[in-house]
Amino acid sequence: MIMFRVNKISAIALSAIATLTTIGIAEIINTQEAIARNISFIYSPLSLTLKVESLQLFAETGTVNRNLQTYLNLAGVNEEQKQQFREALITPVEVDPILISRSLNTEEAERLLNYFGSVINIKGGSNGKYLIRGALITSALQPEGLTLINILKNLAVDVEIDIQRILRYTQQVETVLQASAIYEQEVIKQAEIQSRESRGINYANLPDIRQQGNIPFRQETINLLDESRNRGYYAEIYYPTQTVENTPVVIISHGLSSRPEDFHARAEHLASYGYFVIMPQHIGSDIKQTEDFIKGFTGELFVREEFINRPLDITHTLDELELLNQSRWQGRLDTQNVGIFGHSFGGYTALAVGGATFDWDRLNERCNLDIGNLNTALILQCRALQLPQEDYQFRDERIKAIFAMNPVNGGIFGPEGVNSLEVPLFIAAGSYDPATPFVFELAQTHPLLEIPDVYLQLQEGQAHVDFSQLDAGISDLISTVTNLTLPSPVLLNEYTHSMMLAFFEVHQRNNENYKPYLQAGYAEYLSEGQEFKTYVVNEQSIPPLREVYQRFVDQNFNIIFTNN
Repeated sequence: MIMFRVNKISAIALSAIATLTTIGIAEIINTQEAIARNISFIYSPLSLTLKVESLQLFAETGTVNRNLQTYLNLAGVNEEQKQQFREALITPVEVDPILISRSLNTEEAERLLNYFGSVINIKGGSNGKYLIRGALITSALQPEGLTLINILKNLAVDVEIDIQRILRYTQQVETVLQASAIYEQEVIKQAEIQSRESRGINYANLPDIRQQGNIPFRQETINLLDESRNRGYYAEIYYPTQTVENTPVVIISHGLSSRPEDFHARAEHLASYGYFVIMPQHIGSDIKQTEDFIKGFTGELFVREEFINRPLDITHTLDELELLNQSRWQGRLDTQNVGIFGHSFGGYTALAVGGATFDWDRLNERCNLDIGNLNTALILQCRALQLPQEDYQFRDERIKAIFAMNPVNGGIFGPEGVNSLEVPLFIAAGSYDPATPFVFELAQTHPLLEIPDVYLQLQEGQAHVDFSQLDAGISDLISTVTNLTLPSPVLLNEYTHSMMLAFFEVHQRNNENYKPYLQAGYAEYLSEGQEFKTYVVNEQSIPPLREVYQRFVDQNFNIIFTNN
């Protein structure tokens, strides 16, 4: 029993070393004379010690001395695994040390550093976050680059790795993966059930709304100024060359580190069917903010007041459009019946102006859970806690339908906040999304909704962004996953454009002819012959999905909602 325990601890300890490469960096430790000699793996009352020089010898020459050999024997490592471990020690990670120094000196990174510093301690049990960031930045600046062995050599003092916390972290990761699979499978099951209701429809005989419409359109850029907030920004507009009475209006809200131009394909698709589309810039959370951050002009990836300013941008944009409607379009735009499309942080924005309300209690709770560190979107949302925790009301009565794609919402709104909506809601999510993970941002909200006219679309392989227009380093994150294939951006656009158009036609323009496209059977039709499929369910799926969700939460409550 003792040997089994030691063997398991040793195996986990080996993998634990690799976690060092995922931890943030921000400052250089100036005292290069002091270096770590030992790494102690603690699983009370047991303690295993590995000398850094043993790892260095192995990394440089492939030689396994007695200290490391004993350790590898306990871990049960075979020859192939041994070589893989050596490669992991010496393979450099290509990074810009200055950029990473800036990136991970942010409030978001501080949260992660603090968490990993509780796993990797200074000998004696003190949090090792400053030690870690120092070793990483020093390694990145050295000729050998950011390698695992270089990081270990640059640790200023001996460290202890808390195996119990590593085990806990591993258990949480496994729980998240399991929850993702279970919920996605249930969505697919419910989609298959609902698709039977539309088996009598021959979609091949219906107009192909994946393709652009026949209405010619124009594009231009306008500049707007909100004097009350001293906030100037531009907006891209797409509109039919010949507007007609009650031309429908859709406003598109871009995501973090993005810009209006990134959504030109969405705008063109809608404009070709007769929509007036306006896409405002959100300064403080757009690509310009990211560029300024990279150049060192600002220390924030985004300004926390964006949780307030983004919804106000939408309202101000619509106010300005009402004025332009009279002066340029002779009142032909239907500015009192507006649809909104929001992506990621823009999904948050869309929900906010649609009437979703902040759930401060939920956000405080979620931000204090260790498992929340696995949710990149929650780390973003936790910054809202620095705002005055007031009852913000961003509802704009002109918004009549919401299409939220990969929306940031699970912590700041949650089901209670989203249930405040009084307009139809379409949620689109991707199974490969690392930025707004399906299991965190959708599976914890959607099954608890109690509002009518709710749709959920799952796109297999969708990874948050259009890979032809990548933002916020998502491509680098995805590329680290081996043996991962991705769907064509063209296919994903077809999945999105068809559902987006059908949703706005039905729930904004009251066009009954588009109802068949919002059925599960149409998603099934779109997916024929495709490796990566899409599934759509309506509010009838919520009760069975809620049951699956609640059962999983009950079974794994301690893993999810406790930190020890």
